[in-house]
Amino acid sequence: MFTVSSQLLRLGNLSLFQSLRYWRVAKLSLSLFLLGLMFTVLVGLKSSAVEPQETEILWDTVGVPHIYGKNDEGAFRAFGWAQMQSHGDLILRLYGQARGRAAEYWGEKYLDSDRWVQTMDIPERARAWYLAQPPTFRNYLDAFTAGINAYAQEHSDRIDDEVKAVLPVKPEDVLAHVQHLLHFTFVVNPHKVADISDEDYSAGSNAWAIAPSKSASGNAMLLANPHLPWSDQFLWYEAQITAPGIDAYGATLVGIPVLAIAFNDYLGWTHTVNTHDGWDTYELTLADKGYRFDGQVRAFETKTLALKVKQEDGTVRLEPLVVKRSVHGPLVTHNGKTLALRVVGLDQPGVLEEWWDMARATNLSEFEVALKRLQLPMFTVMYADREGHIMHLFNGQVPVRAKGDFEFWQGTIPGNISDTLWTKTHSYEDLPRVIDPASGWLQNTNDPPWTTTFPLALDPDKFPPYMAPRFMDWRSQRSVKMLTENQKMSFSQMIDYKHSTRMELADRILDDLIPAARQQGSDLARRAADVLNTWDRQANADSRGAVLFAAWAEAMDFEQGFSKPWNEDSPLVTPDGLANPQSAVATLETAAAKVEKAYGALDVAWGEVFRLSYGDVDLPSNGGSGGFGIFRVLDFAPSEDGRFQSVAGDSFVAAIEFSNPVRAMVLNSYGNATQPDSPHVGDQLQLFARKQLRPVWRSHPEILAHLAERQVF
Repeated sequence: MFTVSSQLLRLGNLSLFQSLRYWRVAKLSLSLFLLGLMFTVLVGLKSSAVEPQETEILWDTVGVPHIYGKNDEGAFRAFGWAQMQSHGDLILRLYGQARGRAAEYWGEKYLDSDRWVQTMDIPERARAWYLAQPPTFRNYLDAFTAGINAYAQEHSDRIDDEVKAVLPVKPEDVLAHVQHLLHFTFVVNPHKVADISDEDYSAGSNAWAIAPSKSASGNAMLLANPHLPWSDQFLWYEAQITAPGIDAYGATLVGIPVLAIAFNDYLGWTHTVNTHDGWDTYELTLADKGYRFDGQVRAFETKTLALKVKQEDGTVRLEPLVVKRSVHGPLVTHNGKTLALRVVGLDQPGVLEEWWDMARATNLSEFEVALKRLQLPMFTVMYADREGHIMHLFNGQVPVRAKGDFEFWQGTIPGNISDTLWTKTHSYEDLPRVIDPASGWLQNTNDPPWTTTFPLALDPDKFPPYMAPRFMDWRSQRSVKMLTENQKMSFSQMIDYKHSTRMELADRILDDLIPAARQQGSDLARRAADVLNTWDRQANADSRGAVLFAAWAEAMDFEQGFSKPWNEDSPLVTPDGLANPQSAVATLETAAAKVEKAYGALDVAWGEVFRLSYGDVDLPSNGGSGGFGIFRVLDFAPSEDGRFQSVAGDSFVAAIEFSNPVRAMVLNSYGNATQPDSPHVGDQLQLFARKQLRPVWRSHPEILAHLAERQVF
């Protein structure tokens, strides 16, 4: 591999143009040259992808790698190299955890993580998954890890010494990371089923698909907007991958070798965390060192492991781990109970190949061929394409259950009878799916699939009652209201809506709270009511009243707070009304006293209290909790100075219009790198603070015009 700076590349191009002055000495006539040039231009216009003669990475000025692979293996190898250059320390730490050896490398604080990984049998299953890959895709995984190891060898000085113990990386490490992330973090949150000490997390997303009938330009549009923590395994990595048969732009979670959210010249898709139930915990009846099942006593499958734990003095101690399994799955301890855990998809090793083929599809039919494999264990799929089709699929491996509704399966399930033990999952045709609705739009904000469009296109009564719950939260209602505010939506309007910080909860409740506070409250409550009355009902940096309202809303018990609870027959206007105005006013007085004491004023600006913070960047924020009905989601954690700093929420954002050529604006909120020496740590946060996206540089001329570095392999 060698690197060429953008300056030298431009000098090389100048030399080429200067050489054209000597074209007269060539034997070909000028007319023949022009004819050939015209032919070249026409061929170039026919395809936006540049057929690479060698594998290279063109790095743009915001740290996005544009990978041009001579072949697929070259593209995968370069993608592994690129991810290491941007996130090398993080990748090795994530792979070390997925091996179940993190405590061996980095000490006691990772012991709970290793217990979880080894109990779930992730490393051994990853080896089986690797052998089960089709030979071609196995070669791709080999190439990806070869790129990782090549970078680490050539740039050892850029890698933290602490994480080098993980090297060399093996292909099964990638598949172990996939399982650890998808099946044992997203499908089943370990904090809900196992006694582990790591912090919990929140995950969500917004997604829109706009049909030509709803679009001002007559082109379909797609909005991708995942909300995840701004750290560790949840970070998005933006990239373009071009090779024979593929020219896709998008993002993936760090350490994943294919794009998980992407678009090409023909189509695009995004994901949201759906209301998918792909796991269950079973309470066993213990007997004679085993458990009862269908009237008989069965023995546990048992194995004993010795986990290595690095001590502060550098020595290693051994920590025994006894792993037991019932017919349901591995045993876990949670809140003093011993439960058996069952998780979907552990026999489905093809999720990466499915994502790869989704990015290679050129129409809805080809896209669905990939989706029908159902290798991806969960996540809504929101889709749009150049032909004008839009689709919402409640994607996932949903167990076929004999009885019970969604709420029943959220609890602990009796494990002593086979009636409750599911062994199959639903087919693609069984899943809730909407294509080209009459409304011209689809949305999902982590609400169940039934509310993806209005008028409703799905009847939940026609699906098993355990398929998905029935509710519609504030953010979902806000999403639908924005989509129905005008008959036609332009590309710029879609981006404006994306950045909306208006609180749907405030719009619904202030007309009751303000008069109640003025009539029943103290002087403090009346002053608070005046602040809320003049507030713009948004969470912009300069919004005054948002801090007070948020403090009140966080303290309210909304389970009993509304006189009209949410009603499935009136999903967009309920809940509504204060059930107990006197209690709500008392809560407002308490919240107002706390805000005034902490910040010196009731009308303190939102951005003074809630900060955009990442790396060395600290800016006034805009956006807030989706629980308030804010579409632009940000989650915060308290800081030492009494304020709050951003820790999760809007991350990778993409607005795409399927014109010809495709038009796209994106942002990776926290930047496209975490390596300490990278200039791209937090470098996009200023745009985030200004509610701006950046244009996608996808064509070869655009990339060269914003080139920072070229690497050739």
